[in-house]
Amino acid sequence: MAEATALPTPAATLVPAPIPLRQLLPWAVFGLLLAALAIYFVGAEQGATSLIGGHWVHEFTHDGRHLLGFPCH
Repeated sequence: MAEATALPTPAATLVPAPIPLRQLLPWAVFGLLLAALAIYFVGAEQGATSLIGGHWVHEFTHDGRHLLGFPCH
């Protein structure tokens, strides 16, 4: 009986196409804004620059503050 085997594909066809900067830039800006917002809420909220009243944000991010070295007590 004859057996069918698949031929290996060349390595050049397995390389993904580069993403154009025009498509990557909005995601990079979004990521930087999200990171800045996260650093604000973990590091600065409930201080002199507080935007949200109460202690809910502080309690939610309390362990993250200690983990990242931000003083909160």
